[in-house]
Amino acid sequence: MVKARKKKEKGLSRKEAILEMATIFFAEKGFRDTAIGDIARMIGVADGTVFYHYRTKEDLFVAVLENFKQLLIRESREYLVEQQAANGLEMVEGLICFYIDLATRMEERFLLLHRHYPYKLAEENPACRRHLEDIYNFFAGILEQAIRRGQEDGSIRELPAQKTALIIFIMVDGLVRVGTYRLYQPGSLYDELLANCRRMLQAE
Repeated sequence: MVKARKKKEKGLSRKEAILEMATIFFAEKGFRDTAIGDIARMIGVADGTVFYHYRTKEDLFVAVLENFKQLLIRESREYLVEQQAANGLEMVEGLICFYIDLATRMEERFLLLHRHYPYKLAEENPACRRHLEDIYNFFAGILEQAIRRGQEDGSIRELPAQKTALIIFIMVDGLVRVGTYRLYQPGSLYDELLANCRRMLQAE
């Protein structure tokens, strides 16, 4: 739990430590049940230090979301540089595998995306909405690129690339979500997910 994570903040700047500890609290306890005083005590600073860097708890949450967005996009771009898919269909399958693996490695952080609060806040906070849109548009966008590549190389049949990419992303992210809440084990459905995506896309 939160107490066991305190050592992770060692070596970070004060602002970075606040951001990391806030990420843990918001993921594990949610926005409403997270107190700024608890975050401050865990890293050994006064409440005012947190508010010096982040004016409100809402501002801190948006900063946590932005930091997570940057991490997700950075990791994804590194994967794209290294991946060596033979064709577009293989690229789609690789991206599905990558997203599930990323969500497994960053399960705590992904919980931020799976709580209700970010979407409620996004209704009135343009920055929050932008960060959420950036995350989902990025992943749907790279799936769309893979589909278009497959249509060019003949591995994927002709279909609406943008809409199909969004459908696949919703399927994959949905599997991650049920795993987050321990409803199912994503790994047990992984092969079926890939098989269904392959049937949806594969050129005859």
